[in-house]
Amino acid sequence: MTTLSAEDLLAGSALTFEVEVPAGVLRPSATDVAEGEGRTVRLRPLTVRDLQLISRGARDNDSLVATFMVQRALVEPEMSVAEVAGMHVGLLQFLLDEVNRISGMAATSEQVAEAAQAPLAKAAFVLAREFGWTPQEVSELTLGQVLLHLQMLGEKQPA
Repeated sequence: MTTLSAEDLLAGSALTFEVEVPAGVLRPSATDVAEGEGRTVRLRPLTVRDLQLISRGARDNDSLVATFMVQRALVEPEMSVAEVAGMHVGLLQFLLDEVNRISGMAATSEQVAEAAQAPLAKAAFVLAREFGWTPQEVSELTLGQVLLHLQMLGEKQPA
């Protein structure tokens, strides 16, 4: 087995991908969708630096994450954040799915099922259900706090 070099590891971030946007996604209400053909955009994978910038930029507004991700990944055509925010939701979601796929962030249904079975995910679900907490509130707990609350729930159960 050959060890990868730093250049090998960084090469993927320089790639671009031509992605066809189906006519039905581009113009969902058009009557001639079946006859129309899609158009293409050029996307690049997101880097760790991109995700850090997106995280900082969307700190106060989680709904901007998708917009920022698509805007950072769009190589052609280049668009501003305001222009991407003006897209219809179906198109933005399609592009976001493609950005996630080419960036290696797309999860298969097996991966999602596996993650849902993880002990920490189950613990978060139990705490949210038992205490009426939002996912945001549960995610702010430390591991120690999660374990303490689970212990308290276990002691509350009748023997």
